[in-house]
Amino acid sequence: MPIKYIPYFPETVDGQAILDNFVRNRRFLSYRDNQQVFEHIQRGMPYYELKEQEIVGINPDNLIIRGECISACAYLKEQNIKVDLVYIDPPFASGADYAKKVFLRPNPKIAQAIQAAETELNNQDLKAFEEKMYGDIWQKEDYLNWLFENLMAIKSILSDTGSIFLHLDWHISHYAKILMDEVFGEENLVNEIIWWYPSGSDPSKNFNRKHDNIFWYTKNKDSDYTFNFNDVAIPYNDAQTARFSEWDKEKQNWFYWNKNPRGERVKTFKKLGIGEYDVWNIGIDATGNKNIGYATSKPPKLLERIIKAASNKDMLIADFFGGSGITAKVAHDLGRKFIHTDVGLNSIQIVRDRLKNQKAQFKVLDIQDGLSLFRNPQQTMDKLSQLIPGLQKKMKGLGKFWYGNITNSKDGNVPVYIPNLINSQEKTFHLQLLHQIIHQEIPLLKSPIKKVIAYYVDIENRQEIDNYIKKNNLSGVEIELLDLKNLLHHVVFEDIIVENVLAFADEYTVEIVSFLSDRLTQKIEEFNQKKILQSNKNEKRFNPLNISESGLELIEYITLDCHNQEGSWHSSSEIKIDRNGFITLNGEKTKQLWDGKIAVKQKPLRLKIRNIAGDETIKKLL
Repeated sequence: MPIKYIPYFPETVDGQAILDNFVRNRRFLSYRDNQQVFEHIQRGMPYYELKEQEIVGINPDNLIIRGECISACAYLKEQNIKVDLVYIDPPFASGADYAKKVFLRPNPKIAQAIQAAETELNNQDLKAFEEKMYGDIWQKEDYLNWLFENLMAIKSILSDTGSIFLHLDWHISHYAKILMDEVFGEENLVNEIIWWYPSGSDPSKNFNRKHDNIFWYTKNKDSDYTFNFNDVAIPYNDAQTARFSEWDKEKQNWFYWNKNPRGERVKTFKKLGIGEYDVWNIGIDATGNKNIGYATSKPPKLLERIIKAASNKDMLIADFFGGSGITAKVAHDLGRKFIHTDVGLNSIQIVRDRLKNQKAQFKVLDIQDGLSLFRNPQQTMDKLSQLIPGLQKKMKGLGKFWYGNITNSKDGNVPVYIPNLINSQEKTFHLQLLHQIIHQEIPLLKSPIKKVIAYYVDIENRQEIDNYIKKNNLSGVEIELLDLKNLLHHVVFEDIIVENVLAFADEYTVEIVSFLSDRLTQKIEEFNQKKILQSNKNEKRFNPLNISESGLELIEYITLDCHNQEGSWHSSSEIKIDRNGFITLNGEKTKQLWDGKIAVKQKPLRLKIRNIAGDETIKKLL
């Protein structure tokens, strides 16, 4: 359960009317579960304990937070942290799944042989399989309710002169514009920006879909919100500058001589260019994010333009759906402070590594919301079907509300409800949900049912829920409530590490002897079986992916902590291994192939290894 709930709005003082706080949030759009979202907002944002995972640098202001937008905003508000600029690129409600390629690294012994022969690996030598990162699959109403509550949370921590840029596409942007009007006020719209990226496919039955929509709202358009015209202006061409008289070296600007009202000769300065248009032609291929592993990562030039235009140095920039970390990286490069938030472990790892390479300083925090998530909510949801004995998914006769069905001799068919971990609104079991189960979902079941099971993450008031069932459940169907956290406790499996610690006169060396990952081994076996079946049908040869006896090709990242055996991680030495086997040593790229070892000057106290899929295992060293 949350420690407490943080109000979205300023807390009122005695005698102060609170209606003004809510007047703009009575929903203009009318669709399913509107009132439920309003009740969430009245209750407040769930505030959980945050665990400090790692500190990079000395007393850093920058934050990397693993958790949901709403809970991150609750933390920021509790800490009285105000954000000057928010850019968010949330899921687009596109109905698509997004995956990352997972590459097997060369085994160190093989890599050394390749280096000795002065040859290089090419793309055909790379062995890879894909893993789902997240599923952008929503019912429209669920998505809009989820987005509305997130926007409300962001508004609560935005500074009085702050701005938000919401980035979507044609799937849902027209609805989101109305939500933005509701939350921020239609009078506070500054621009709708069209990001145009002319490239790629050539459809035969529709016009090429080659733009996204970005809505720029300020907290208060009458305030002194930031807009740096000159930083994003289109420079004058030679013909335009020829009209101006002179160039002022001190002010770095064009001017011409004019007379003031007193008749005195004065310099009249011109802006440094023509105002940038609201249609931006920025190539989608100019991402600067090659090999990052995020298909949805946006171009640095896009974020540069937004951050330069709507913030100044040392201002705080936040991205609550941070993905590949491009917002945080560009903010750091431009001298701004940053907050990167994402629910996916892969996102946290990617941005942590790239910002460490950029010499940034930051804290890595983890929101302790009671869930032992897998690498991201989507993968955890997929894993649940394997953890519930006898669960069958997508059975005929069950509506979308039910996750699956269990059949046993005692109860017959038992529908099972599991909250969608991607949607924060579903994590708390409340009376409205119970009312829906009793009065809507159970009556819709086509075959006779004796029992249903409903899992929950949090429950508002268990005694109140139980009393409601006794008084209102007249169907005769037993409703069993189970804590999902007990089930999720078994989701995360640690890998097995065998190592040697060697002490020399001036340094310690940790040699990784073997690395065993049951989960990855199973995943690779499933991949091989699938590909073999496909190759038999297509009569094409497939070479299965094989793991060596040592398993070292399953390792992506290694770090040693010489300071602490418990608590926040302090990286004393670290190695990141790229897909070709070359290493980045303590943030510096090298042409050195990994040899299975990592060295450090002080005695290492613990070892952390991240496998190629993103699972991390920490082991104390004796």
